[in-house]
Amino acid sequence: MNAPVASRPVVVTRAEGLDGPLSRELRDLGLEVLLWPAVSVAPADPAPLAAALAQLRSFQWIVFASRHAVAAVLEQVPQAPAGLHVAAVGRATAQVLRQRGWPVEVVPEEASAASLVAALAARKGVAGTRILYPASSRALPTLATGLASLGAQVTQVEAYRTESAALDVAACQDWIARGGVGAVTFASPSAVAELAQALGEADFDRLLAAAPAVAIGTTTAREISARGHPAVIASSATLQGLARTTLRLLQTGS
Repeated sequence: MNAPVASRPVVVTRAEGLDGPLSRELRDLGLEVLLWPAVSVAPADPAPLAAALAQLRSFQWIVFASRHAVAAVLEQVPQAPAGLHVAAVGRATAQVLRQRGWPVEVVPEEASAASLVAALAARKGVAGTRILYPASSRALPTLATGLASLGAQVTQVEAYRTESAALDVAACQDWIARGGVGAVTFASPSAVAELAQALGEADFDRLLAAAPAVAIGTTTAREISARGHPAVIASSATLQGLARTTLRLLQTGS
C-alpha cells in the first residue's frame, strides 16, 4: 500500500546535495528529500566570458538569468562598473547580486525571460544600447531574441555549462514502481528534459501521473505541460517559494 502523500519524500532535480539550498528549505519544512540531480553545472571555457567582461564598460546593460551566471561574472568582476544597468530574471538572482553590492534596476514580477523583456520594453531607451547576456550553454533563445527585437545589440556569451548528471536510474525506477514519491520539484526546463530522457518516457509519465510536479516558474511549467503533465507553479519564483508550495500541495492537494 502506498504511503500517505504528505509523508512521502520530495524529489529535488537540481544539481545539489542534501545541504543544498532547495533541500534545506524542504527539510526545514519537515519534508524528506530524494536527490535525483537531472542536470549538473560545470565551468565553461573562461576565455569568451573574460573577453566580454574586459569590454564591460562598453555595454549599457548586463542581464542575468541565473545565479550561476552571477557567480561566473562576479568571480572576474567583483564590483559593478559605474553606470552599468543591471537586470535579473527572478528575485533569487537579484538577491545574490545585491548581496554582493551590485545594484539591480529591473526584476520582473514573473521570473521568466519574456517578462524581463517586457519590463525592459516598458522602460523605453533600450533600443540602440549594447547588452551583455552571460548565459548557460543551453540557454533558450527567448531572452536574447526578445532583447534584439527591442533594438538592442545583444552579446550572448557562455558563462557556464548545463550538462546531464549521472542519475541512479535503477533506484529512481524502484521508487516509481512503489509509488513512493510525494512530489517532484523542477527549478529549470533543462531539469525536466534531462529527467525525462534519463528515466525514459514510460517511467517519466508514471512518475508524474502519481506525484505532482512543482515548477519554479512558467517557463519550467510549460516544459512539463509540453510533455503531457500539469504543473503547479511556485507561489514565488524562488527556492523558498518552490519549497513552500510543495508543502502546501502535499498537505492540501492544491
